[in-house]
Amino acid sequence: MSTPRFLKLPPGVRRTTIETSRGPFAALEALPGSGVPERRPALLVPGLTGSKEDFLAVLQTLAASGRRVVSIDMRGQYESIGPDDESAYTRAALGEDLTALLETLGPDPVHLVGHSFGGLVSRETVLADRVRPASLTLMSSGPCAVTGQAATKAQSLRDAVPQLGMQAIWEIALEPDYTGRGLEPEIVAFIKARTLGNSETGLACMANEILTSPDHVEDLAKHCADTSLRTLVLYGENDDVWEPAAQAAMAERLNASKVVIPGAAHSPAWDAPETTATALTAFWNQAEHPCR
Repeated sequence: MSTPRFLKLPPGVRRTTIETSRGPFAALEALPGSGVPERRPALLVPGLTGSKEDFLAVLQTLAASGRRVVSIDMRGQYESIGPDDESAYTRAALGEDLTALLETLGPDPVHLVGHSFGGLVSRETVLADRVRPASLTLMSSGPCAVTGQAATKAQSLRDAVPQLGMQAIWEIALEPDYTGRGLEPEIVAFIKARTLGNSETGLACMANEILTSPDHVEDLAKHCADTSLRTLVLYGENDDVWEPAAQAAMAERLNASKVVIPGAAHSPAWDAPETTATALTAFWNQAEHPCR
């Protein structure tokens, strides 16, 4: 990562705030070069410890196809305000936030993309069925709670945050790890700002949510069949959070389209941005014109 893409906004991408009925959400917004979207918009939702910047490398390419594309910090993440109320960070409550965002970004139906834990939250939004998206993409997201090493990390985060606080966790564990990887100082500075900007209550609660999520794939499959909602399961071939085989099986259960990104791990939008953006654009176009 020689270029700090997290810190430099490409042309046509800007920082903004999306005001909704459930409060404001910090966002990155990309528009087509003409400034006039001709296709349906898209909303990109990050994972547990992520932020809107996780999609920075794909925003410009996605918007070039004629769309308004918005990535957000969920409630309590980085630059989106979050309360100390634990009930604000359940999957259902965060799903209601996404419903409000879909309403705000309308009136046209919005393509919804959830990465990792953001995929579990997006599933809640779809199943609540208060606003129907133009399509649903589950990116590097599994059928239920994480297991194995990913579960161990989530448990450590859930248990350590209330005991130590994020400042101490940053100084003791995270900063030495990031600097030891040889990351550029400005990238480490960004990751520090993002880490300490998170709501500690939110982080602990969302870590618990990713550890306890039930399998709602059958419910989602029925909903998609009943409403003709097109769904894509997209993941890196080397994903180390949810096993690729588990995601492939989920795609089959959902009767969903499936794209495996070569060479990518858990963050295809970062590891292979052009391939990921091309796959998303093709899927969105097909969802808008299924007969073509």
